[in-house]
Amino acid sequence: MKFIDQAKIDVIAGSGGDGLVSWRREKYLPNGGPDGGNGGDGGAVVLRTNEGINTLLCLSFNPRIVADSGGAGGSNCQTGGKGKDVVCDVPVGTQVFYGDRLIADLSQPGSRWIAARGGRGGRGNQSFKSASCQAPDYARPGEAGEAFRFRLVLKSVADVGLVGLPNAGKSTLVSRLSAARPKAAEYPFTTLQPTLGVVSVTEDRNFVMADIPGLIPGAHEGKGLGIQFLQHIERTSVLAHLLDASSVEDQELEVRKSQVIANFEAIENELGSFSEKLIQKPRVVIFSKAELPLVREVYDACQDYFSARSIDSLLISSFSGEGLPELSNSLLNLIELDQLEPLESMIA
Repeated sequence: MKFIDQAKIDVIAGSGGDGLVSWRREKYLPNGGPDGGNGGDGGAVVLRTNEGINTLLCLSFNPRIVADSGGAGGSNCQTGGKGKDVVCDVPVGTQVFYGDRLIADLSQPGSRWIAARGGRGGRGNQSFKSASCQAPDYARPGEAGEAFRFRLVLKSVADVGLVGLPNAGKSTLVSRLSAARPKAAEYPFTTLQPTLGVVSVTEDRNFVMADIPGLIPGAHEGKGLGIQFLQHIERTSVLAHLLDASSVEDQELEVRKSQVIANFEAIENELGSFSEKLIQKPRVVIFSKAELPLVREVYDACQDYFSARSIDSLLISSFSGEGLPELSNSLLNLIELDQLEPLESMIA
């Protein structure tokens, strides 16, 4: 399925049915009076989050959503039928913009938001009858339903955002930690869409990790696959930065160390250039391919750099499984700490 994370839609609610001007005409009731019924209300357009979908593809192909109009009022004081609501499923994490203003953030499963309200049905002439007006000969038409053009933006809901250069091994790591099976191969930009995986640490403790397509210098300006996917890590509590030290082999240790740090700083610069909030998130640096001696050498050599910046770094192997339990626990602890801080500030 093609991944689409932005779409423009037109939502048009149903109009209310017209009220009716009608008179009772029965043989033995010559002065029967008015009996025109009210029109029915128009249907609404509702957006509902659905955990079973992760793309705005359907809406990009069907951007016009129209609800049914209400039925006209009938004789004998009959009210017209209500127009049927249209419920449109969107992925969890969908944001709704009207112009440049965010008006709805559908970040919870099962959320429902009325995008356009149906018009009220018109009043029939029977409803205008009063002591001073025994025979009203007028009725009201139904009101028009609301109509808007919205821009939808999908921002994945995950606890951990996994970032790094292309081919750093992010997809492989996600597949080892969770049941997600992102496509992986030996060429740039293997991952063409964010992949979410649930990482189970214990029976009752887990978190969601998002594998973000590889970033390159200039990603915040739209180079590579960059800017369209950076938005998917804005909601995360923690960032996990994966480094592949095996790509700097056949060089002196200090040179390899410098290149790995330069790779790290390049991605950090892209995150900070896109959003200051990203650079302020807690993070863990992960050195992959621990089974290679040269990776262990570079990992040890870089410890002073990351320690000076109070950034935890871990050595793992997606091949052998070394360090994966420690990584899962470390990420979960950071997530729980990040979720606890807002509560403490509220209590204080």
